[in-house]
Amino acid sequence: MNLPENLAGWRLSVAPMMDWTDRHCRAFHRLLTRRARLYTEMVTADAVRFGPRERLIGFDASEHSVALQLGGAERAKLAEAARIGADFGYDEINLNCGCPSDRVQDGRFGACLMREPALVADCVAAMVAAVRVPVTVKCRIGVDEQAPREALFALVDAVAKAGAAGVIVHARKAWLEGLSPKDNRTVPPLDYPLVYELKAAHADLPIAINGGIVSLAAANAHLDQVDGVMIGRAAYQNPELLLAVDPWIFGAAAPFVDAFDALEAYEPYVARELEKGVRLADMTRHILGLFAGRPGARLYRQRLSMEAPRPGAGLATLREAVAAVRRAPAVAAE
Repeated sequence: MNLPENLAGWRLSVAPMMDWTDRHCRAFHRLLTRRARLYTEMVTADAVRFGPRERLIGFDASEHSVALQLGGAERAKLAEAARIGADFGYDEINLNCGCPSDRVQDGRFGACLMREPALVADCVAAMVAAVRVPVTVKCRIGVDEQAPREALFALVDAVAKAGAAGVIVHARKAWLEGLSPKDNRTVPPLDYPLVYELKAAHADLPIAINGGIVSLAAANAHLDQVDGVMIGRAAYQNPELLLAVDPWIFGAAAPFVDAFDALEAYEPYVARELEKGVRLADMTRHILGLFAGRPGARLYRQRLSMEAPRPGAGLATLREAVAAVRRAPAVAAE
């Protein structure tokens, strides 16, 4: 299907990742791709309602299109948090039904919600009524001993009827007992055909696939079966992959020729944030994956890792690290 304009970035999106996809990460990723949709880390509804909102959900205008991912299981709280997020200017509100951490289990949200499709539908309906931007759901194919086809179809059927604008499926089960959150990202087997089957059953509902997708060639193959692809760790650990997203996935020109140009374009953002008191390391930790495999990459990473956290570190520190790659002889990759 053709994605609606308000979900056009779903064709290729960067996954919400705790401790990774903060505003500084997203600002850099946006320089690498103008078209992909970006997601915040998951923020609980209560944190949005009562916490320091600018710090938690504030974002730079350059990040559009950008979605806020919420965690929670109480319709009124989620509706209020969604309204706050929409008022902040987010282009989409996403409900997390896939996180397997101990914290979300204690709070009865995240992947636990795979067991309660009626509750999820109730929450989605309340969020849809509260905002004008799309409300979407990100889920697993099931949890623990659930039969994946039954669990996934039940949840998606319910949220579709409740008005969800689309569903992103991480094509693995979540094991809430016996696996750590880290292992839950890699150990349960992937079942891409089940997500394809889901899409075939919901021709009019945008469906995106997530999990284990490490290249744009793989993303393109999935796009023959579903409406969108969400990439997570591969985009974070090798950000240069995103430079090819606009031409390869969206048929548009790449924003920059290479990562050097993108880093130069990142400097004004870094300078503004430094003026606000943000540490250089809080921004450069998201660019350590650049230049992987190139001469000078190891020295680049070492300099940023050691020098950026120091008091007073600024643009000169970043430029010196980049210069290590520029100066490196064109010899065998590290």
